[in-house]
Amino acid sequence: MTTASDTPVLDTLTAMTVDSIERCGLDERALILTRIAALVAMDAPAASYLAHIDPVVRAGLTAEQVQDVLVAVAPVVGSARVMSAAASMTEALGFAIAVAEDQE
Repeated sequence: MTTASDTPVLDTLTAMTVDSIERCGLDERALILTRIAALVAMDAPAASYLAHIDPVVRAGLTAEQVQDVLVAVAPVVGSARVMSAAASMTEALGFAIAVAEDQE
């Protein structure tokens, strides 16, 4: 039996992510780019992209590399998904910037 937590959903997602990273043979950059591509394909909300901002920065990825992912998946997922992803990414980045500015 597991112990009770105030954040069971977040705890579960964190455990799943750690397990995935431990079992994955991709390097950090490839892993994050693959996850971004999956988020685009799933039409993920801004909160999902927000959770990946820090890993993108830590992996040393550039905005151009993330844009390249959008270009690469566009023929597969379609223009509507790519535009939705771009809007969600922009929203997530705006939120992250606002929080960072608020903490200064």
